[in-house]
Amino acid sequence: MANKINNNELKGIGFYDIEVLKEAGMLAKKLIKRGELEKDEVLDVYRNLMEHPDKYLTNGTFGTIASLVKEKQPFKRKQMRLGADAYDLKPVPGPYEIYGEDQIEPSAREQMNVAMKLPVSAAGALMPDAHHGYGLPIGGVLATSQNAVIPYAVGVDIACRMCLSVYDIEGSYVDHKKDLLKSYVLNNTHFGLDMKGYQPLPDEVFDLPGWNETKLIRSLRGKAGTQVGSSGTGNHFVEWGVLELTEESKDLKLPKGKYLALLSHSGSRGFGAGIANHYSKLAMEKTKLPKEAQHLAWLDMDTEEGQEYWIGMNLAGEYASANHHQIHRRMAKALGVKPVAMVENHHNFAWKETLPDGTPVIVHRKGATPAGKGVLGIIPGSSGQPGFVVSGKGNAASLQSASHGAGRLMSRSRAMSTLDKKEVKAFLAEKGVTMIGGDLDEAPMVYKDIHGVIAAQQDLVDVLAKFTPRIVRMADPDRRRGSREG
Repeated sequence: MANKINNNELKGIGFYDIEVLKEAGMLAKKLIKRGELEKDEVLDVYRNLMEHPDKYLTNGTFGTIASLVKEKQPFKRKQMRLGADAYDLKPVPGPYEIYGEDQIEPSAREQMNVAMKLPVSAAGALMPDAHHGYGLPIGGVLATSQNAVIPYAVGVDIACRMCLSVYDIEGSYVDHKKDLLKSYVLNNTHFGLDMKGYQPLPDEVFDLPGWNETKLIRSLRGKAGTQVGSSGTGNHFVEWGVLELTEESKDLKLPKGKYLALLSHSGSRGFGAGIANHYSKLAMEKTKLPKEAQHLAWLDMDTEEGQEYWIGMNLAGEYASANHHQIHRRMAKALGVKPVAMVENHHNFAWKETLPDGTPVIVHRKGATPAGKGVLGIIPGSSGQPGFVVSGKGNAASLQSASHGAGRLMSRSRAMSTLDKKEVKAFLAEKGVTMIGGDLDEAPMVYKDIHGVIAAQQDLVDVLAKFTPRIVRMADPDRRRGSREG
């Protein structure tokens, strides 16, 4: 075994593309086994080849490796001070699928192009709700090879999530009992930093061993404990509405009809933001990229930092789920009725998956819904538009993903400076929507037409049901702090 060259040694030289790694490993094994070269001699040749691939293009032994290096990873790996690695981008972005291209702003396309130039990018897709973000655009899906996880490609609000509870109550209840349901929302939800008088419920999520795994997680445990069961700011909401099924659904195990339903959108609060900010900064210190790609810096999962982030991210996922479950438990108790169905999903997360050719990758879905075959998810519209419960089709071209919402048409600053509060209020009244909290930057008209977004992904999901909001609770305007992504 002492003479065997492993993948970590090849990575250390600069071989990162999967095909290059495979070919270099096979050739090294053959040369050593035949006794033509010793291990150290092969490594020396590989190091020289990485620096000067053109010199080896006509070499009978190493020509194939040199050609692959120039084709598959035309970047140079350099060692910098403080142990950071610096990388150039590929000259052209790798191919990726775009859904609803005419609905996507140019800057989001440009961001996705940069992401697909990363040396660790293996595949990608852009959803029809895509818009400009940090690093990876919101609505961007990126598969990375070589155990590379990108904190900013997950997002600041790790595990931002949707959760829907459906009750065996006629949908018209939401209009007949509007004042009652409004009081339930006001008495059982808390948003942003306004936690005065809030008493979280006991939660089994804090029994998970992950809370003792790292120093950072331990330091954030107290904040997580005080915020569990609450919602964030920005586009987060809790709303009563009507879920409509035009035919019986075996997936939801519900007959045709209109049902009272509760929909929530929130993430991992200050805990997730603490994990994201720490490891995003660390990734940018460890992995140096050109300025346009600096927010796409990755951590190697084979390192301590990479493992720590992965533990923190997954714990944030469990915590985000617990936040929603507490809200839905409180509402069910107030209503005095248990839900007959529940659907939930993350849309700011990373998963270990496999491409159709068998390549192991980490799939980052930043503002994108998992849409594996038969996987249920929720794609909301806005306070003035319906949302949809969907079932994934497992489309490989989209990396088994779908949109996470309608997607923004207008930036927050532009919305605040151009929209009129009276017009927004009139629009919501026309739609029969009661709004509690919120501000102009979350007005319905800042979002794309959800129907066009859904139409652009017919190959990705089947629509099972439509949810129409009636009573919407968001953070109060003067308390809008924290994450804006998700």
